[in-house]
Amino acid sequence: MTTTSSSRRVCAHIELQVTEVADLVLSIAVATDAVDATEQLTVISDGQALPAEAIEEIVATDGTRLHRLAAAPVGQLVVDYTATVAPGASERPVSPLEAIVFTRPSRYCDSDRLAAVTATHFGGLAGAELVAAVTDWVYTQIAYTPGSSQVTDGALEAYLSRTGVCRDMAQLVVTFLRASGMPARLVSVYAPGLSPMDFHAVAEVALDGTWRVIDATRLAPRASMVRIATGRDAADTAFLTVNAGRADLVTMSVFAVADPDLPVEDTAAVVSLS
Repeated sequence: MTTTSSSRRVCAHIELQVTEVADLVLSIAVATDAVDATEQLTVISDGQALPAEAIEEIVATDGTRLHRLAAAPVGQLVVDYTATVAPGASERPVSPLEAIVFTRPSRYCDSDRLAAVTATHFGGLAGAELVAAVTDWVYTQIAYTPGSSQVTDGALEAYLSRTGVCRDMAQLVVTFLRASGMPARLVSVYAPGLSPMDFHAVAEVALDGTWRVIDATRLAPRASMVRIATGRDAADTAFLTVNAGRADLVTMSVFAVADPDLPVEDTAAVVSLS
């Protein structure tokens, strides 16, 4: 297994204009299994810091941490998150429940609709050979094109258009693997080395009983990535969800760096996420 010997420093800055009291859910904090993470989260509304009791932290069983602002007030809302994550990665075994849930079709990973296509491209392959073939196909056949897809697009749209961004490519990887009978899921990450810098989406596949990360964009070394949220597809890993009310995104910036050195990506290596 490949691990990183570098610590990671990550930051996220989000500005929103709340025009109607809103129920907001943020998914920007590193997951619970990030090793020795030190962090700070601040939320400021019209220049005043919101009290701690206004921000509820909810931790999912998979380690995803959500921060809910059930009544974000009208005005300018500024969110800042910083964390330092120590070197290391934690191997996650695939549970019996995960092996079932993450082989099923989901909203954006419509593996049932792409089953015949999957059999045409990857029929007869299994295990590591299948994972490599799927990753290579998406990398070579889907053009990474910022702005080319809509947030409601799924794997089928990415396959037909042959363009997309990281979430489209990761969801197509997940879809092909599920259609081939391999459990796979989507993960949002901080990715040192990514350019342009943003929240990044990658896939995890159940390989030999352990979750392993694969990135068909090949835009950043996997060993330096830090897990944020884990789910069936992008519906479960969005950095911001507006459940009620109205909040418009004004600006957002993400920063992630490995210290002291960015690892060199080995596309053939088996990698687990921090």
